Amino acid sequence: MSGSIVDFRSDNTGAAAPEILAALAAANHGTAAGYGDDPLTERLQERMGELFEHKVHVFPVATGTAANALALAGVTPSWGSIYCSREAHIETSECNAAGFMSGGAKLHLVAGEHGRIDPAALEEALENAGKGLAHRSQPAALNIVQATDRGAVYRLDEVRELGAIARLHGLHVHMDGARFANAVTHLRCAPAELTWKAGVDILSFGATKNGGLTADAIVVFKEELVEPLRYQIRRAGHVLSKMRFASAQLLAAIEGGLWLELAGRANEAAARLATGIEALPGLRLAAPVEANMLFVEAAPEVLDGLEAEGILFFRRRRDLARFVCRWDVAGEEVEALLAALRRQTGRRAA
Repeated sequence: MSGSIVDFRSDNTGAAAPEILAALAAANHGTAAGYGDDPLTERLQERMGELFEHKVHVFPVATGTAANALALAGVTPSWGSIYCSREAHIETSECNAAGFMSGGAKLHLVAGEHGRIDPAALEEALENAGKGLAHRSQPAALNIVQATDRGAVYRLDEVRELGAIARLHGLHVHMDGARFANAVTHLRCAPAELTWKAGVDILSFGATKNGGLTADAIVVFKEELVEPLRYQIRRAGHVLSKMRFASAQLLAAIEGGLWLELAGRANEAAARLATGIEALPGLRLAAPVEANMLFVEAAPEVLDGLEAEGILFFRRRRDLARFVCRWDVAGEEVEALLAALRRQTGRRAA
């Protein structure tokens, strides 16, 4: 594909899905009440309830950072602690938005491999948290990223175990599901099994990285969390005026299973890429490839060569690259990246 862009920077660099654009065009007729009092947002509540097999309340928001920060602010007081992975998006990439939106909550980092929280490490952290001591920030919430920011996916039993630990210590459980669709596709499970049935109280449901434009959502499974969150979202300026357009995107994503179809394409591309990389000398997958992200260790010269060829990707270290497969990544892009890797590893071996 000479002259074409080969882009593995992120899944937010891709196009919007045609079905979602069509839904936006369909919503762009006539008038509708603002701030969520419209038929599309009402329909979204019903469809999400059916999808999760549970009564839910859905708050459409514009970004994943807003979804995470506001969801956590809804379950964490200003003096509280949020327990999360060292690799969690709320720690590495959101400029302490959770602390800001909650009025001061602290992030407490917990060890674990590939962005997963280790249950024993969480138990130890909570046992030593100083619960009830006025000198200490008080444990309030657990953040689980699914799929993780290293491309791994928590198994159902792992989510259940973390949920049980959180309940034992009185924590609410928040799931950062920016790539929730990729995780559900990988596990081939019902969304309910991965969320409220496993102990999750509140979910950030990602659509922007999976064919949407500017639409993610907070999905609340516990009724008592809805009312305080309603005010948090209003105060933060995230109650969308023309909410029907965000709701239209989310509805289009879940209607007919489009969200899983798109995530499946991205996951399949990542799996093909992983198979090709494993066959090349001098390259090592630094994390399991279970969703749509790959972390590849390579000699700095190999990665320098990819950049010189115009391949777009994210470099975590001089010898560590991240490649993310979009829902619309072309098979030719996968082959072009593998061909470039073959050239660069071959040059180094020569």
